[in-house]
Amino acid sequence: MIKLAKREEQIMQVFWDLNKAFIRDVIPLLPDPKPHYNSVATIVKILKEKGFLDHETTGNMHCFFPIISREEYQQFALKDVVSQYFDNSYPRMLAFFAKEQKLTENELDEIVNIIKKGKI
Repeated sequence: MIKLAKREEQIMQVFWDLNKAFIRDVIPLLPDPKPHYNSVATIVKILKEKGFLDHETTGNMHCFFPIISREEYQQFALKDVVSQYFDNSYPRMLAFFAKEQKLTENELDEIVNIIKKGKI
């Protein structure tokens, strides 16, 4: 798997939310400024080549759907961030975010409870 560019990731977020969509359905859900149809079509083609999307043909149109789940990409992206910025240390990453967000002791306890329950 490879890291997505910002606009690629924005488009994938829409496909993950919709599960299946035509390009024309994606554009209104993208942040402003809205890209042109042809720009989105080009990025969708790239995402298909990268193995993130596939399509089924309906008439003469393609309906696209994700073949990489949001969770799979989240795991990949998080591993990449931990590797690049935290020396492959999840405790360092969590400590950084706890410090940056000035988490209270109760919030830290809540995080531990969420982890123990396995519900994220």
